[in-house]
Amino acid sequence: MPPQRVFALPRQQSLLLPAVINPFVQDTKLTKATCVLLGIFLVPLRAILLSLVLMVTWPVAVIITFRHPLKGAVEPMTGWRRFMCRKIMAALGRAYYFCMGFRVVVKGKQVSSSEAPILAVAPHSTFFDGIVCIVAGLPSTVSRVENLLHPSLAVRHLLFPVLVSRQDPDSRKNTIQEIDSRAKSGGRWPQVLIFPEGTCTNRSCLITFKQGAFIPGVPVQPVLMRYPNKLVSDTTLLLLTLCQLYTTVEIEFLSPHIPTEEEKKTPALFASRVREAMAQALRVPVTDHTYEDCRLMISAGELTLPMEAGLVEFTKISRKLQLKWDNVRKELEGFAAMASSCKGGRITIEEFARVLKLPVSPALEELFALFDRNGDGTIDFREYVIGLTILCRPANTEDVLRMAFQLFDTDEDEKITREEFTALLRSALGVSDLNMAKLFKEIDADGSDEFQAFATTHPEYAKLFTTYLELQRYQAIQEAKPGDLELAGQTSSGEKQEDSTSDKKDD
Repeated sequence: MPPQRVFALPRQQSLLLPAVINPFVQDTKLTKATCVLLGIFLVPLRAILLSLVLMVTWPVAVIITFRHPLKGAVEPMTGWRRFMCRKIMAALGRAYYFCMGFRVVVKGKQVSSSEAPILAVAPHSTFFDGIVCIVAGLPSTVSRVENLLHPSLAVRHLLFPVLVSRQDPDSRKNTIQEIDSRAKSGGRWPQVLIFPEGTCTNRSCLITFKQGAFIPGVPVQPVLMRYPNKLVSDTTLLLLTLCQLYTTVEIEFLSPHIPTEEEKKTPALFASRVREAMAQALRVPVTDHTYEDCRLMISAGELTLPMEAGLVEFTKISRKLQLKWDNVRKELEGFAAMASSCKGGRITIEEFARVLKLPVSPALEELFALFDRNGDGTIDFREYVIGLTILCRPANTEDVLRMAFQLFDTDEDEKITREEFTALLRSALGVSDLNMAKLFKEIDADGSDEFQAFATTHPEYAKLFTTYLELQRYQAIQEAKPGDLELAGQTSSGEKQEDSTSDKKDD
């Protein structure tokens, strides 16, 4: 049996784990005693005050929007409607948040609509973030069309939102066109306020910005939101917020970002640079998580995996490996089948061998090491997706599969018998006692087409086969120059370029 090669496997830095593993969870730190003591007095009082403010706000909103179209050929408010919206409704909005105990601190200066037609607000962590709309003078927002159907949300009509419909297949295109039209109206429309992250986080980082705010290629003013309260880190829960003596929210307007010609042509670059500037001001890292990670997290839970298993930084993975969400979701199902019996939803080498119906051997250990990017002895879902895509499927070429079939088919009768199959695998894996009944039954290769069909849907075997061939070459080098480990290690490292650095896609 050839000795196992031992050398470092260089990894592309851009595919290593992010600084913040899970930006979608929050820890509540407010004690029950504090909740009870403050809640007994504050919650009833604030509930009464909020009800009074809403009793005034709702009819005023109805009056302002009376017989003013919200769909179709929508025009910005003018005259008395605009005056009531900017003065009376803004004052009622401040009163609403004041009754909830919010203390608002505004930093920086908001520019006009003609200077920066779009406001990009981050991080988005709670529905209370709507307070930025009050501070910004009730700009236009992006909202689901269903929100306008509920009478209690009549105040949203005043923002004249850009409507998004999940039922309309053209909704995304229409939304971008409407944002572009308002952003290039020369100040006729109020500013468009957008939360470019697209979902809520725990404020520990900035996730990938969606490109909607940056496609028009107009100046964007970044707006930062901070919740510096030490009593509770989770302000998304209404009851906990009402139980606090006060909740401080800081809103900071940064200098507008005027796009370069390159950024106008590349919205993703524009979004990335705005995010980087906001992250530096917030002193937090950035990650490539998106709302799709949340969907994968939910899918992982449905498959009885830890929900964190679905957090793969979907934007980065999909961009570098050309994967779509549906494909990653399908890979998650395969991973769940392998990891179902593993504690914590991580695959060990024993489980890896059991699923492949193979014994632990040097060839299998080397394949496992290529999957195990952080070297902790287990494979998580992120490592599994990367491994399949950049290690196994590139090895699963037609030439490799044809060569494998020819090696198994020793009598050249275009069929692989169980004896031929077992004999070669015994040699490849370096074991004498090998029961291949279950695996051979799955393949049952009566022809090369059947063999290739199996190998195509099980790319791990193709990589295992090429790893075996490399080990054979490595053994030949060792036998030719006994003791020259340094030369062998260098040669093997050269042969291993596809394995260890095959994820050399441009950053």
